[in-house]
Amino acid sequence: MKQVARHLEAQVDEALNSFRVVVLHGARQCGKTTLARLVTGKRNGTYVTLDDDAVREAALADPRSFLTSQSPLLTIDEIQLGGDRVIRMIKQLVDEDPTPGRFLLTGSTNFLTVPTISESLAGRSRILRLWPFSEAELNRVPVALEEWFGEVPHEPSELERDDYLQLVCRGGYPEMVDLDTASRHAWIESYLETVTQRDIAALADIRKVSALPRLLRWVAGNTSGEINVTTAARDLGIDRATTMSYLQWLEAVFLVRQVPAWSRNLSARAVRRPKYQLTDTGLAADLLGASPQTLGMPTAVATGPLLESFVVNEIAKQLSSKATPMEQSHYRDNRHGEVDLILERRDGATIAIEVKASSSPVASQLKHVKWLRDKLDAVAPGTFHAGILLHTGSQSLTVGDRLHLLPISSLWIAPR
Repeated sequence: MKQVARHLEAQVDEALNSFRVVVLHGARQCGKTTLARLVTGKRNGTYVTLDDDAVREAALADPRSFLTSQSPLLTIDEIQLGGDRVIRMIKQLVDEDPTPGRFLLTGSTNFLTVPTISESLAGRSRILRLWPFSEAELNRVPVALEEWFGEVPHEPSELERDDYLQLVCRGGYPEMVDLDTASRHAWIESYLETVTQRDIAALADIRKVSALPRLLRWVAGNTSGEINVTTAARDLGIDRATTMSYLQWLEAVFLVRQVPAWSRNLSARAVRRPKYQLTDTGLAADLLGASPQTLGMPTAVATGPLLESFVVNEIAKQLSSKATPMEQSHYRDNRHGEVDLILERRDGATIAIEVKASSSPVASQLKHVKWLRDKLDAVAPGTFHAGILLHTGSQSLTVGDRLHLLPISSLWIAPR
């Protein structure tokens, strides 16, 4: 496929102009190497990868000589393989010479969570997260989520429900985008084996490696839901502490992420447990044996959760490329009040989002969002900006005070 411009590129460039070290991390095969090579080439830097045995041995044998013998911008791919020894030398070198843009480090493991690496480069680095392709990137449109905090744009959609189910099952990994179903399954099978059997096993004391794929499949079956670790442990035949440790490792390699509970104390009935998402719905659908055809059946129970996960991931991808911080969370209480996703800026401005698999949405499906709007209007006037139901139909309507029905594709269709 043609090269797709990454929205994060501008942030990487800006960070290198201001920080001594920039860390670009994300899942294996999400496009980090391509982006890192592009940025490095523009700056006439040097690119090396610690995935190469000879390079890694040279870096570990004499870190100072290895790091100082390269051009001013040295890009090191898969930095976690260098361990504490290499990262501590990078810290020493940038403390000796604090010139911005000295190192661009990429990693398919969140090295801040790796127990064998004690140095975080705090105060010296800017950490950026790259996801697999967003639909906005594939459709070559800019991120426009900030517009939803003003006047919500209304654009009709030409996509139908089946089109969205195709996108859910396709996923966003660059290698998967153009593959047919059989080839995609083979790629995913090999990919997950590499990540769980090699990447995690190389960094962690994993005694039941075979449990990792089973746990990942279990999480896929509960994506967009709250994970009961005790239940997972019982179902998988491993103890609770091990299950929690393995979940953390799946997060460390960016296969799983948490969506925290919304923190404002509007109701004593609020439940504070996070939701778990697989970070790519193509992986989740494949693990569940789901296809666009099976998800399209009226009895398919995975359709709603996978569509919610698809939307949450798309929004996370877009937000990661913006300099303006915005928190993602969810709300649920013990009386079944639930809002799938809440976006909140630092100034308290809030958008509430519901995701429905229906192509014929109705305003009543926003009842929990309406409750949230009224609560915020009472305790924090002016902070609730919009309540949006994202659906698989074509309707784009305002259905009440700051309440809207929008097609899911509104996330990546540029307003006319």
